[in-house]
Formats: sequence, structure tokens, C-alpha cells
Amino acid sequence: MNWLLVAVGGAVGAPLRYLTDRFVRRYPGAGLPYVFPWGTFAVNAAGSLLLGALTGAAVSAPAYALLGTGLCGALTTYSTFSYETLRLAETGRAFLAGANVVASVLMGLGAVFLGAEVAGGAGFGG
Repeated sequence: MNWLLVAVGGAVGAPLRYLTDRFVRRYPGAGLPYVFPWGTFAVNAAGSLLLGALTGAAVSAPAYALLGTGLCGALTTYSTFSYETLRLAETGRAFLAGANVVASVLMGLGAVFLGAEVAGGAGFGG
């Protein structure tokens, strides 16, 4: 039955990712063109934070299937991150491509640790 929970979570996460990206692309900032992939960055940050919180809270296996594997799995996107980084590099924006890699990895790790810590399960610092 966990496969159904994963499917339901994914059915929510995938459109949420799409809508978040569309929203962020629509409002990149006053007079600024959309260049940096902020939409993908935002969903990956949110998904990492939620997954860390689920891990820290030690939720049940069905809840993890629904929210962790399903929702977070469909909300976050490594393939789009990779594609957008490649597109930045191919269009002569090597600095932004490198910044996207470094910022995304640091943000993802930081968000998952923060989520776990806030949920009370990480036990960092002794």
C-alpha cells in the first residue's frame, strides 16, 4: 500500500514544483530578467528542509512514503538543476553555473540539517 502513498505524494509534489517555478519566473525582481534558476533552487530548498524535518521527527513508514518519497521526491529535482546549470554554462554564464552548483549543494545540505535539528532528531553537538 506504500506505493499508493508515494503516488499520492508525487501527485501533489510535481504540480507544486511546476507552480512554484512559474511563480518565481514571473516575479524575478523589479526590472530584472530571469537568468538564475531561482524556481528550482526554491523547490530544492523547501524539499530538503521538509525531508530533514521528516527524518528528525522519525515519522512512521507510511507518512515517510507519502511525504518523503512521494511529495519531496516529486517536489525536488536534480535533473532540472543539472540541466539548468548546463544551460547557464552553454550560454556563457559560467560564473552563474558554478554559483548554482555551490549554492544548491550548500543550501540542500544546510536545509536538511536544519530541518532535522528543528524537528528534534539530529542531536548535533553532543
